[in-house]
Amino acid sequence: MMHERALQKALLAHLRADPGVSALLADRQWDAAPENPEHPHLVIGRSESRPLPGEGGGVEHALTLKAVSRFRGSEEAKAIVAAIRMSLSDAALQADGVRTVDVGVRFADVWPSPAGHRTYAVMRVRAVTEDM
Repeated sequence: MMHERALQKALLAHLRADPGVSALLADRQWDAAPENPEHPHLVIGRSESRPLPGEGGGVEHALTLKAVSRFRGSEEAKAIVAAIRMSLSDAALQADGVRTVDVGVRFADVWPSPAGHRTYAVMRVRAVTEDM
């Protein structure tokens, strides 16, 4: 699980340091939201990984990021998706002896809650990591 932990650590640090993401989310990016979180916020959800064949110790990851907005309409949620997509485009993430060789948002979906009081965005991030 070294690659999984290192990727999550590097991803959160990178997003928190990005001015565009921080302008929208401040420091409200977690792997588990606190009780009664402020909005908007981002949570890392499902995480899948599998070793890649061949030498080098590569691992392919699929992470699900979920943003929650209380803004009426989809504007804020779509802005969060765009900021994260831009931040991860060509990003070089590294932590704890692991680095990414590829990372990016491969899928995004934005929808309102049934009552319209929240808007959700789900992003699927694909990353490939290797030992440094």
